[in-house]
Amino acid sequence: MKRYRLREEMNGIDEPPGKVWFWELAAGVIDADRCIQCGTCVAACPSNSIGISEDRGLPELVKMCTGCSLCWDFCPRGGLRYEALWPPSTAAGDEGPEVVRSDASDPYWKITGGPPAEGLGAVVERYAVRSATRTDGVQDGGAVSALLIALLASGDIDGALVAKPSSDPEEPWKGVATVARTPAEVLEASGSFYNQTMALAELDLGRYQLGPNPRLAVVGTPCEVQGIRAMQARRWATGAHRVDSVVLTIALMCTKSFDYEGLILRELKDKRRVDLDRVAKIDVIDGKMIVEYRDGQLAVNEPIKNFHHTALKGCDECADFLGRSADISMGSVGSLSGWTSVLIRSERGLAAFERARPRLDVRALDDPDALVRLDKLDKRIAFRSLERPFDPDGPLFVDYEEHVRHYEASERRAVVSLR
Repeated sequence: MKRYRLREEMNGIDEPPGKVWFWELAAGVIDADRCIQCGTCVAACPSNSIGISEDRGLPELVKMCTGCSLCWDFCPRGGLRYEALWPPSTAAGDEGPEVVRSDASDPYWKITGGPPAEGLGAVVERYAVRSATRTDGVQDGGAVSALLIALLASGDIDGALVAKPSSDPEEPWKGVATVARTPAEVLEASGSFYNQTMALAELDLGRYQLGPNPRLAVVGTPCEVQGIRAMQARRWATGAHRVDSVVLTIALMCTKSFDYEGLILRELKDKRRVDLDRVAKIDVIDGKMIVEYRDGQLAVNEPIKNFHHTALKGCDECADFLGRSADISMGSVGSLSGWTSVLIRSERGLAAFERARPRLDVRALDDPDALVRLDKLDKRIAFRSLERPFDPDGPLFVDYEEHVRHYEASERRAVVSLR
């Protein structure tokens, strides 16, 4: 029973057509265990009616819902047709792929990522990079940190939305969202965290001293970038969250995020007896979960599939490993150890990269085919999750193209078009 019927009983007025209430998002996404904890619904709400619950860390209604439908429209697991945000590209030639503008109304878009968004998608330039200055605690060569520090130094941005370690001693190795405003704060947030942080909720910038027209870079997972791109494409009277302040998006290539308690506390601390106070680095490399102590000892070196049951279930539905709608995509796949793969997807991303180039070691991308292979695998899993509940130990579809044809021939639709 839809909750808004209670309003009808109270005032005797029929429900206007086309409204979607937060309760419907809660039923279809949050309570259905499909929430990916990106914070888009919190940022999208024009009446600031959606907050974050203290006990579950998930979106909740904190005051009256107006039925504006925006939380549903922009949710990557709700009404957002996120693949419509992917800029298309033609096949790569000697000059590299031709970049064209995307058109969200084009009926040709589909979640397969097939042409025109084939291969790596729209890419202006691609490299393997690392910071020219070695810094402790950074991930995959410190390229993200070097880029952000360069943009802060040049005045191109006033801050960067990133994840930093939680200050709560009961939450070791938990990332929390923050806006870094200085190089020191950027370095404090270096390294990777494998839990989602409700990052876009942090775009309520009231507690940061950033001035009236701040310019932010956002470093986040592809789903967080999807939410930003969708909200920026459709303007409305926003609430407290400054979506308009985002001038650069950097997507961290991602196949899945994990439940913090499930991965860090139960699987690593309790089951494998990992001393979290001694851990220097947690990483996923070549299909393995790597946990390394500060003395160089490996505490964990296991196939990532051993931890799939702690992943957010909504991640199974995502086919955007490469972060196709970002200005820049960055990750470890496709480059040698200690280097970062960088896909520059827009002129804005290229300008940011050129600003940081003096701080980087730059060379040709080592293995772009590795990125394409993992992207295809990610799509196969996403398609399978639409057909039946995800089983991490089950077989994948052997013939990917055959499965795509089966999906397209069916009446089912994976996502709802952006309103």
